[in-house]
Amino acid sequence: MKQLKFLLIVLVAIIATTSCQRVAPNYAGVLMENYGKDGKSDFTVVSGKVNVCEPGTELFQVPLFDQRGEFAEPVTLKAADNTEFNARPTYSYKVIKERAIDVVFDNKHIDKADTESGKDGFMQSLEDNILEPRIYDLIKEESRKHTTDSLMANGGSLIFEKRLEQIVESEFEKRGLKLLTFSAQL
Repeated sequence: MKQLKFLLIVLVAIIATTSCQRVAPNYAGVLMENYGKDGKSDFTVVSGKVNVCEPGTELFQVPLFDQRGEFAEPVTLKAADNTEFNARPTYSYKVIKERAIDVVFDNKHIDKADTESGKDGFMQSLEDNILEPRIYDLIKEESRKHTTDSLMANGGSLIFEKRLEQIVESEFEKRGLKLLTFSAQL
């Protein structure tokens, strides 16, 4: 009987220590409970060791440091006068700590498979599936408002880039991200 109690205590101790995950430094830990059925009320920001052994519980680690992204392939755009040109946008951003729950809640459904880039799978998926397609759409919309002559004139491409940066910054802000740098690289 004493051996059974001892084994039970050891088993409980092993389960308790192995069911914890640790939130890394400079990350916001967002804990989802109850499969997220009750909306944002099931999400909380946590730090340190977090127990994730309950069914329906998942820990998302959102980096709070600068993230850099760039398009793998140049994008082809058209000006208002149907002239084609290429751009290869690069950008950097960071998650607004107070909005970490919003970032996870809005994007938890995207594939988190690890990529070869070494970047966190959640953030890489966010860039590939949400941010870059949206940036592409914004660049296409903005490029159609300019003619080739206006883009090639003195400072024309700079005006285009500044306007585009403002639009992208606004879009990132809606998603809980702070745009740090942006360059369309026409």
